[in-house]
Amino acid sequence: MILGIDASNVRGGGGVTHLVELLAAADPMYAGFKRVVVWSGQTTLACIADKRWLDKRSDPWLERSLRWRTRWQRRRLSKLARAEGCDLLFIPGGSYVGSFHPFVTMSQNLLPFEWLELKRFGFSWMSLKFCVLRLVQGASFRRADGLIFLTRYAERTVLTAIEKTRAVTTVIAHGIAPRFLMPVRKQLALEELSVEQPFRVLYVSIIDMYKHQDKVTEAVWQLREEGVPIRLDLVGPAYGPALEKLQQAMKLANQAGEVVYYHGPIAHQCLPEWYAEADAFVFASSCENLPIILLEGMAAGLPIACSERGPMPEVLGDAGLYFNPESVDSIAATLRQLVADRPLRLRLAQEASQRAARFSWEACAEQTFAFLAQIAQQKLPPAKAIRLIAN
Repeated sequence: MILGIDASNVRGGGGVTHLVELLAAADPMYAGFKRVVVWSGQTTLACIADKRWLDKRSDPWLERSLRWRTRWQRRRLSKLARAEGCDLLFIPGGSYVGSFHPFVTMSQNLLPFEWLELKRFGFSWMSLKFCVLRLVQGASFRRADGLIFLTRYAERTVLTAIEKTRAVTTVIAHGIAPRFLMPVRKQLALEELSVEQPFRVLYVSIIDMYKHQDKVTEAVWQLREEGVPIRLDLVGPAYGPALEKLQQAMKLANQAGEVVYYHGPIAHQCLPEWYAEADAFVFASSCENLPIILLEGMAAGLPIACSERGPMPEVLGDAGLYFNPESVDSIAATLRQLVADRPLRLRLAQEASQRAARFSWEACAEQTFAFLAQIAQQKLPPAKAIRLIAN
């Protein structure tokens, strides 16, 4: 069989990471695919390692705006896939407006399907963008022959929102790159901490409305006012309105000395250095599909204070402490407990590290290609299906 992958809208961030790691770990021939054809922009294709079974295709339209990429998908992709002899199209970006069948798509962004989270953006361009995504991805999910979710929580949420689909569904988690796997971090007792050597809490994520960095900042300031030797390091790019809220909270928190530090965006390959310097990890998001950053914190051997919302309990299990991400008092109480209890920190870090070991790109690739083969084989012409079985 031949697999086509439409990565025309995979342009950066987690989407590129998923595609690169998936193809690096894959053995498509084991699943019955003799060749894989990937269409994307030159920048994305350059990130993908060469394989003997992999053909990388680009097109001038894919170097242009979303409008042009959508036109390419609608007008040209189906013809190209048929010309390549593809038996299945895989759409990891989620949105598909072409006519080729069978196709499998993925749900990687949950914001368009959670109205309460979407309302945090108010009347804005972002709200409009997510509403359009809800319509386009919802239509794609209903038409798909196969649909991959990253967590059970995401599966329930999206299927409730779109109400019906013809697709066969499955849940396949992403993996963690080996560079994030670290020994459990040595933990100091409370009496060993000081203002000069504080308890360092790290939060890696985009500064956004549903990530609640301002609430975490207020919680850390509250603890510092109580005399708890703690500091917060924030790493990640920023959405303007959310950054303004964070800066206001930081201004209050840092009025008597530096307590909260915002370091801006850091290259993904440099993040292990930040995890290695932290004493604990906090994750306060209220909307996620599969929080890769939470997985990285778990793999880094850090004790974790985590939001109780969305799929976070499904991912972290009993290997962390939970809080209400919209309550400063709840966040502060959880961090206070973490700082005060060294044995608890060590136990949680060990359990989180063990749990993170379950998430590998090899397992993700094996499960993904097995599912793609299952859908492709269901749609094969009888003569080709017989030949495949015979081989």
